[in-house]
Amino acid sequence: TKKFVMNINTTPYNIWQCILSSENSCIMAKWSFMLYTALAWWWWYLSTSTPAATCFENQTWSDGVALMAFKAAIDQDPFGALSSWNDTLMHYCEWKGIVCSRRHRDRVVALDLRSQGLVGSLSPHIGNLSFLQRITLQNNTFHGAIPLELGRLFRLQIIEFSNNSFSGEIPNNLSRCSNLNYINLIDNRLTGNIPASLDTLSKLEALGLAGNPLSGSIPPSLGNLSSLSKLSLAANALQGEIPEELSRLQSLTLFELGENNLSGKIPLGLFNISTIHTFSVKINQLQG
Repeated sequence: TKKFVMNINTTPYNIWQCILSSENSCIMAKWSFMLYTALAWWWWYLSTSTPAATCFENQTWSDGVALMAFKAAIDQDPFGALSSWNDTLMHYCEWKGIVCSRRHRDRVVALDLRSQGLVGSLSPHIGNLSFLQRITLQNNTFHGAIPLELGRLFRLQIIEFSNNSFSGEIPNNLSRCSNLNYINLIDNRLTGNIPASLDTLSKLEALGLAGNPLSGSIPPSLGNLSSLSKLSLAANALQGEIPEELSRLQSLTLFELGENNLSGKIPLGLFNISTIHTFSVKINQLQG
C-alpha cells in the first residue's frame, strides 16, 4: 500500500504554483499543502487555548468529571468550600481541597475537605480517581453508604471518614486496597459485621471503627494485621469473646474494646504486648 507522505523538498513557490494550477501532476501537492495547513492551525488552537478549555480534551479530565460528580452529590455547602469547583474558571488541580501529583500530571492524589460543614452523600464516581492516595472527609455530615467503588482505588493509603453519618455496611472490597495504612470510620452509623477480609491489609497501622452500631463478633483474622498499632472498636454492639489471635499484634499501642457486649476472659497474651499504652475493655460482660 502507498503511504501519503508530503514531499519535504517541495518549495513554497512550487506549492503555490500547483494550487493555482489545474494540472493532474499537482493534485498530490495540493492535498499535502491543505493537510499541512489544517494540522498547523489545529496545533496553534491547542497551544493557545486556556487551561480550563484544554482540560475537557485531555484524557485525564476524567478526574475532573469525577470531582464534579462528587460536588453534585453535596446537598449543603454552608462555608462555600466547593465554590471554586467550577469546570470553566480554573483547572481542577487548583480547586480547594484537591492535591494533584507532581509526577503524574493532572492526576488527583488527595481529597481533603475535613470540617467544612458539608451535607450529602459520597458519589460512586469517587472510584474513578484512580491515583487517589488520601481521602479525608471527617467532621462533616456525609450520609448513605460508603460506595463499593472505593475498593477500586488500589493506591489508596488513608481513609478518614470519622464523625459523619455514613450508614450501611463496611465494604468488604476495601481489602483490595492493599496500600491502606489508615482507616478511621469512628462515630458514624455503620451496621453489620466487621469484614474478616480486612486481614489482607498487611500495611494497615490504624483501624478505627468505634462509635458505630456494628454487631457480630470480632474476626479472629484481625490478628493477621501484623503492622497494626491502633485498634479502636469501642462503643459498638460487638459480642462473643475477644479472639486470642489479637495477641499476635505485637506492635499495638492502643487497644480499645470498651462499651460492647463482649464476654469470656481477656486473652492473657494481650498483657504481654509491651508497646500498649492505652488499654480499655470497660463496660462489657468479661470475666476474670
